[in-house]
Amino acid sequence: MGYNDSTVQEIWRKYRPEFPVAENLLYLNHAAVAPLARRAAEAMKWLADDALHNGSLHYDKWLESYDGLRAAMSKLIHAEPGEIAIVKNTSEGISTVALGLAWQPGDKIVAFREEFPANYYIWKKLEEWKGVHVEWLSYLDSLETIEQAARGAKLLAISFVQYLSGYRADLTAIGEICRRHGVFFFVDAIQGMGAFPLDVRAMNIQALAADGHKWLLGPEGCGVMYIQQDWQDRIEPMEFGWTTVAGFVDYSSRDMAVRRDAGRYECGTLNTVGCFGLRASTELILEVGVENIAPHVQHLGDLIADGARALGYEVMMERTPATGAGIVCIRKPGTDARVTHAHLKARGILTAPRQGWVRVSPHFYISPEDISRFLSELP
Repeated sequence: MGYNDSTVQEIWRKYRPEFPVAENLLYLNHAAVAPLARRAAEAMKWLADDALHNGSLHYDKWLESYDGLRAAMSKLIHAEPGEIAIVKNTSEGISTVALGLAWQPGDKIVAFREEFPANYYIWKKLEEWKGVHVEWLSYLDSLETIEQAARGAKLLAISFVQYLSGYRADLTAIGEICRRHGVFFFVDAIQGMGAFPLDVRAMNIQALAADGHKWLLGPEGCGVMYIQQDWQDRIEPMEFGWTTVAGFVDYSSRDMAVRRDAGRYECGTLNTVGCFGLRASTELILEVGVENIAPHVQHLGDLIADGARALGYEVMMERTPATGAGIVCIRKPGTDARVTHAHLKARGILTAPRQGWVRVSPHFYISPEDISRFLSELP
């Protein structure tokens, strides 16, 4: 669907009431911590009030929230509910996969130098703990370079969207490379999931992880991990709690056979209030349609990049329809990015200073007029 489609252009107008934050701030910081969608906050408030007044009387509804979250997430990424585990955050999901696989000294991993620490540190630790070899690439390396590195590798790990530059990886092409060479394909999806289409089957992704507090518009501390069904018996649960086992509802049982789905990676009581919020925000994303969100977010990013350049700012990355996403980093020569950030914040515009750049990240309820206001306030 192209951006000229009126449905895409007007989604911000239709869904603006879902985001009361827009009454107080021009919020351009969804790559850090997004504001809650109204229905996510209301769902969490319902659970808090229910627990306040009724304790666990309606525990069946709490359990429904877990199943509802798994169902919504599986629909979002074209997986099955049994391939979705509820986790605390992206780091937990990455570590579950990294530590659960059986490694031998000398096994090869392909990873990328510019990653967010969550998708960097654990591979470095595996070098120390397991004696594996990590071949470090740049996310800007060509597909030919990635394919060469993938030969003989056991796993390749990359972010859907790079947290600083906003570069959106060609997951379909990289997934096909991994398919050809028998490489396990892991994706840190947090900076793209909810804003751009993600199809784990079409992209040949064996596992991914994402927290809910960025483009999914949910709360912090509640995320999801996907592990392809036929890999679950080959990725051991590194945390082992009472809900890991198949018979967890029978407290007297001592049978330690694990669950036959991704629930085996859920180590005990879940973040119920977070599940209420993340389920509601994910269902909102599904209602709007990622196919509608993506071109609008891409257009807003293009407006930011083009407008900032016209004002004499540097833009970190050249955006293309294939590689652009919801993150744009800009800076003005001779001006500290923290000063620019503070200037904007004082005017009710929230961005993020990151490594000498001002990172700007609008979501689908932001309008082109909002971007014009942002540009007009740049110092």
